[in-house]
Amino acid sequence: MRVRLSRIQLALFFILLCPVNIIGLWWAVGSPLVMDPNSICRKAKRLAGKQAELCQTQPEIVSEVAKGARLGVRECQYQFRYRRWNCTSHNKYFGKILQQDIRETAFVYAITAAGVTHAVTQACSMGDLLQCGCEATRNRAPPKPSSSSPPGDGVKWEWGGCGDDVEFGYEKSKQFMDAKRRKGKSDIRTLIDLHNNEAGRLAVKLYMRTECKCHGLSGSCTLRTCWKKMPHFREVGDRLLERFNGASKVMGGNDGKTLIPVGQNIKPPDKQDLIYSDESPDFCLANRKTGSLGTRGRMCNSTAMDISGCDLLCCERGYREESVVIEENCLCRFHWCCVVQCKKCLVQKELSLCH
Repeated sequence: MRVRLSRIQLALFFILLCPVNIIGLWWAVGSPLVMDPNSICRKAKRLAGKQAELCQTQPEIVSEVAKGARLGVRECQYQFRYRRWNCTSHNKYFGKILQQDIRETAFVYAITAAGVTHAVTQACSMGDLLQCGCEATRNRAPPKPSSSSPPGDGVKWEWGGCGDDVEFGYEKSKQFMDAKRRKGKSDIRTLIDLHNNEAGRLAVKLYMRTECKCHGLSGSCTLRTCWKKMPHFREVGDRLLERFNGASKVMGGNDGKTLIPVGQNIKPPDKQDLIYSDESPDFCLANRKTGSLGTRGRMCNSTAMDISGCDLLCCERGYREESVVIEENCLCRFHWCCVVQCKKCLVQKELSLCH
């Protein structure tokens, strides 16, 4: 199926394909295009090695990679919806963000790598890819009984169903996100990007959950069949946002191959932490140089004390109240079977907008 991508979605997708020159590829995107695997690969002329091989022989995987990029875009915009930088889709400004080693860039790389892992793995479980399927469980240890199961309850366990083959999705995400970076020189930016890519993938891989189904006569549970499922992607986004809030500032070591945490008595970041080397701008005012669109005209919550509150979002510039009339569904009723019919109502709402 052909999918129309927005500019930001195309930009993030091209990050996956050719991360060496992100901004050059960003400017090459131009207006939104109808993208299918063939056109994606045709436009990515700099692909080489396994990436080029996938384009030529397995375009269906390239299509799933694109879906993963879109998944990452949507989650980024959801997680940052109340922040000064809201994962803007304005191409010129977004490109400037990607040129900096700041927290926001770390999140973009991580959520995109996670999105690709999730989308490819999901496609395997749904039978959309011939190269993979359900997870192989032959050599896996028996599942642990749930906390609600008393010890020695006599319930037999076995792996079955269709578990998510997250290893396949993990490897394909790694192949697309990391391949070009590995071949470049080991500068601090390369090390940071590779680290954040891996943190995104691990936010999926390390948090698989066990789902089970009981089998037996008259509703008994004499046999329990279990399988592994990925976390919901909203959980992945929530987890990466926590890592964003606690991201570690680093600098390059003298050997050019290591990253050192900045500050005293700070533990080195682990593989799941997000890292950055430059401080973020405050994003209060529009600034093309830093990629800030500013917050003028943004909706805020006049009663909230958190990041969505007008004091923080409007950078203490104040805000104005504006009354608007919008059309909403109302008086919805369910009709057998199986339609919900609603009327349209005009509702007046008071909005708070940043000066």
